[in-house]
Amino acid sequence: MGKIHRPLPVKFFTGILTSIPELVPALRERLADILGPIDLGSDPFPFDATDYYDKEMGKPITRYFLSFSELRRASQLAEIKVCTNRTEEEFDARHRQVARPVNLDPGYIEEAKLVLASTKNFYHRILLGEGIYGEVTLHYENSQWQPFPWTYPDFRSGRYDDFFTLLRNTYRAQLRKL
Repeated sequence: MGKIHRPLPVKFFTGILTSIPELVPALRERLADILGPIDLGSDPFPFDATDYYDKEMGKPITRYFLSFSELRRASQLAEIKVCTNRTEEEFDARHRQVARPVNLDPGYIEEAKLVLASTKNFYHRILLGEGIYGEVTLHYENSQWQPFPWTYPDFRSGRYDDFFTLLRNTYRAQLRKL
């Protein structure tokens, strides 16, 4: 019988998609209320690998990433996704310039993988609870991020790899202090 080990905590981040960049400061504040202090933020990235959200979100759409300083249990991902969905609803109700002003994609990073939360089930996703699924989107191998066949086109492109490597390195430094 295998021995059960207590898993290491993980580093949470949230991807933000919006065509209304003026919302980002308020989103930063709201996400910090949910997940605690922000320790890293990415530069803005054009979200142009797909037109999937253009109709409901408008364009051009920009992606931002924020990470949070407190390491947490990976098992909190479903709860966090429920909270970010509520935040999307709050912003939907207040900002009617487009049908969907913001899309929030929480996830976490470990040394070997990046996991995203989703409300959509599919063969490569595992139910976490509360109707939320977890997907390993990227894995870290041979000193670089590697995609899977199901990895979203923008994550597959490599444009976020430098930020995710910074996030991974920050996480590893935090683990050494535990």
